Amino acid sequence: MSPGPDQRYHLTLTAAGRPTMHGWWGSEAVARNKFVAWVGAYGALPDAQVTLVDEETGAVLTVWPDER
Repeated sequence: MSPGPDQRYHLTLTAAGRPTMHGWWGSEAVARNKFVAWVGAYGALPDAQVTLVDEETGAVLTVWPDER
């Protein structure tokens, strides 16, 4: 079952190996702006990772820090 249109883009903040915050948005542009804001606001947390996923397709759109 796919998420509703207002919950398509899922943003997750993990810190010190634990999920810390989640957010869902219907607009990819808004979700990407939130991604940048979360990296700026929470990127200094121990082992912080911010992930943006398209819940409709299951695709990981972006991750910080870049795991490459």
